[in-house]
Amino acid sequence: MGKPLTPGSLIGFVGLGNMGHPMAMRLAAAGYRLHLVDARPLVAQELAAETGGVALASVAELGAGVDAVILMLPDGKTVQKVVVEQGLASRMPHGSLLIDMGSCEPGGTAILGLNLKATGIDMVDAPVSGGVPRARTGELTIMVGGKALAVERARPMLSVLGNKIYATGRLGSGQAMKSLNNFVSAVGLVATCEAVNVGRHFGLQPEVIAEVLNGSTGKNNTTEHKLKQFILSESFGSGFSLDLMVKDLGIAAGVARDADVHSVFMDECLRMWKAAQQLLGPGRDHTEMARWVNSVMQTNQGDKP
Repeated sequence: MGKPLTPGSLIGFVGLGNMGHPMAMRLAAAGYRLHLVDARPLVAQELAAETGGVALASVAELGAGVDAVILMLPDGKTVQKVVVEQGLASRMPHGSLLIDMGSCEPGGTAILGLNLKATGIDMVDAPVSGGVPRARTGELTIMVGGKALAVERARPMLSVLGNKIYATGRLGSGQAMKSLNNFVSAVGLVATCEAVNVGRHFGLQPEVIAEVLNGSTGKNNTTEHKLKQFILSESFGSGFSLDLMVKDLGIAAGVARDADVHSVFMDECLRMWKAAQQLLGPGRDHTEMARWVNSVMQTNQGDKP
């Protein structure tokens, strides 16, 4: 069992995108030593200059001497490529800790963890919720799966990144929980957009709808943090992509299948988000789901005799 990941520990950080960048900034400010890697080497170099970390040209240079490595990558396929195909696991010291903070398939994570255990490396999955604003302030919610000792080892460092840390159970359970959370979030966003659209056509002002929802039982994450800020303003700049929401909903549907549960509502939600993805195209912010909701409702109105 390695030492707790307290300030001064050497942390490899792979993936410096919308979420990874502010998370690495917080770790550097808290006194962690960082080796930084991104698919865009210039991004790692710029962050290293800002934080005092060390920018590495590629994953091939990462591993020696680290206490832990954080992965903030888009999917399980990329994690497998970095850890196995590009040899990260072979370079990490015996007793070090791999922390996967992206959203991946729980089954794949569990298998990877077993393989790493045979080489003397512990693994936890620690996906996050809260978006870019809370990544900047260190107020993320973090769902952590893995052995209790490994979770406690990671906790001091995770506490720099989040103010709500939940141990969810075995390895992969954090990612299962994250996908289920995003399913509920996705449903709330679609329901909110539809309610606003119906209310607008009835003659209600969208700003009034938002205020009433937030003062009543309809309040949810979308009404509080997305409706006025990104949807009604049409800025659509939450920092979380529609493509990633579709991916997470697919993971949630897989969790249901693995649990042998028939998930009618979950499957329908995934269908809607996939339809929006196809209509809007790649690279869209997930709050642009409002555009799809509006389009579907207009189509239905046009079908009326």
